[in-house]
Amino acid sequence: MKKFQPQPGFVVQAFRFALDPNASQECALRSHCGAARAAYNWAVGWVEASWWQRKAEATYGVPEAELTDWRPWSLPSLRKAFNTAKHTDPRFAAWWEENSKEAYNTGLTNAAAAFDNYAKSKQGKRRGKRVGMPRLKSKRKARLACRFTTGTIRVDGDGRHVTLPRLGTLRTHEPTVKLLARVQAGTARILSATVRHERGRWFVSFQAEVKRDLVRIA
Repeated sequence: MKKFQPQPGFVVQAFRFALDPNASQECALRSHCGAARAAYNWAVGWVEASWWQRKAEATYGVPEAELTDWRPWSLPSLRKAFNTAKHTDPRFAAWWEENSKEAYNTGLTNAAAAFDNYAKSKQGKRRGKRVGMPRLKSKRKARLACRFTTGTIRVDGDGRHVTLPRLGTLRTHEPTVKLLARVQAGTARILSATVRHERGRWFVSFQAEVKRDLVRIA
């Protein structure tokens, strides 16, 4: 995925706010994060199935040229395959429409990145500790998170609410004025939002393109 480059005179800055969701919003937040985890696990299983199939065929003496094709893990490839599977796969068919498409895209994006890191690490093209094959995320241990990059993403004018795709308007635990003031002044543009559950509380982090403050030197 191409890295976002801010406009000249702007920087990318994060703004984080605690949320106070009601009971139904809490369920919706958990559903979206669960959908992201489910899509990630689907992608890992879908890609690795072809690896194991090729390995099994090789043990049976199947010639290299006749082995099952590798399944690609690029984000566009995963999206295309998932958009077909979600209608028929019993893990998604009955409930995928309950969540924003951004929830599933979160999982697919993370899976594509995990496979890229694994491939680069194996080829010696990635610095740092060696990265193993992507593993399935368990429901009990997986971090609850979901990222939104399209749709209605904003800090509301009252300074105490934010609006996100499918989740609607959520109250914040603290004022959002440090971002709202910039948006209203035209010196900031929201690029994305990520909801996350940490230490018993929900947070939303906005990534925004912010006009760099000029410092005058006397």
